[in-house]
Amino acid sequence: MGKIIFQTKQKVALDTTPLIYYIENIEPYALLLQDLFDSIAMGNNFAVTSVITLIEVLTKPIKDKQTELAEKFKFYLTNSKNLELMAVTPEISEQSAYLRAKYGLRTPDAIQVAVSIISGSYLLITNDNVFKRVKEIDVLILDDLL
Repeated sequence: MGKIIFQTKQKVALDTTPLIYYIENIEPYALLLQDLFDSIAMGNNFAVTSVITLIEVLTKPIKDKQTELAEKFKFYLTNSKNLELMAVTPEISEQSAYLRAKYGLRTPDAIQVAVSIISGSYLLITNDNVFKRVKEIDVLILDDLL
């Protein structure tokens, strides 16, 4: 298994899957992400994700009536000191439309990428190969490290 190499004091963007893997302790991904999330918790790195992530992580626990897990996700995403949950602004909407047109991304994926770019993140961490099409930001696919 590889290791995530990240730059200290830099902002990383997180797609939904890394957060699910980490919060739900899904191996081998949780182990792969541990150092990064520790660095974020200590303030050595900063992370950003979009409100789309909140929608995506809450849907299954709400459907399955897993209230405790839904609350855990909500608390982490809205109360983590070094993790910014970005709203969809007109600027992000416009960038998302550009990305959808250029790469054929679905709206949620385009929003995640737009947030990554507009936030000044140097890296987007995901496990969705669709993001490999994007050239405007470096993308790390977790499965590529396994």
